[in-house]
Amino acid sequence: MNNMIRALSENGGVVFCGVDSTNIVSQMEAYQHPSAVVTAGLGRLLTAASLIGIMMKNTEDSVTLRVEGDGPAGLLLAVGDGLGNVKGYAANPIVEIPPRADGHLNVGAAVGKGMLSVIRDLGLKEPYVGQVPLVSGEIAEDIASYYAISEQIPTVCALGVLVNPDLTVSCAGGFLLQLLPGASEEEISTLEKNIAAMPSMTTLLSQGKTPEDIMNLAMAGFNPNVLDTYHVEYKCTCSEERVRRMLRSLGQKELIKLRDEDPIAEVKCQFCDKVYHADLNELVEE
Repeated sequence: MNNMIRALSENGGVVFCGVDSTNIVSQMEAYQHPSAVVTAGLGRLLTAASLIGIMMKNTEDSVTLRVEGDGPAGLLLAVGDGLGNVKGYAANPIVEIPPRADGHLNVGAAVGKGMLSVIRDLGLKEPYVGQVPLVSGEIAEDIASYYAISEQIPTVCALGVLVNPDLTVSCAGGFLLQLLPGASEEEISTLEKNIAAMPSMTTLLSQGKTPEDIMNLAMAGFNPNVLDTYHVEYKCTCSEERVRRMLRSLGQKELIKLRDEDPIAEVKCQFCDKVYHADLNELVEE
């Protein structure tokens, strides 16, 4: 079942991309078992990486989002491919802090002040790196700020993750809405009214709204045309061969040192928690 949609307004001036990322964030939670506020923060970042990934030109491209704040969560990292599939992790997955005054999880306090880095690997010699200071640490505002400052694209970003009392994920999703050059003041005003009238992402998803329903609310009056629909998921690309390559990259001297301490190296994937064992004697002799 497809869970992501891309659309363009009838006049070609507004682009929309929306996703129900419940399955993505649920899979991350099942792998990593973070606390509720980290599930919300990392879930929002994964959702953003999926949206940005699918909007890149080539399926071979990838994007990495790094949120490095001074809050207790530490680094949040999400990697999206050109098909919208994502993976990610938090440096400190267990963070317990009081909720905000409105009762919502305080993602901003868990993240703290710092920087958002957007790293696009487009298959060139060097990746494109854009960096902006975090606006709030709540992720959606920070993504919108990145587009406004680094790419000069007026962007609305909405992200939401609703965590159940048992720490499983009730729903998650988000959208990016961007104005292309030449948008009129009337169009901007209409979009602002549409967005202001919309409930939160988690409210919409809890009501059973699909990405297409959300598109119709955000782009009311613009006669949106659906360009594509996709199925996106949490997808880790770790493998035994990748682990062996990583160990080989340490160099012969370091491998021998590790082997002398313990001939069997245990490596745990940060993205999916899978554990690999590698015989260092074999690697040293290769």
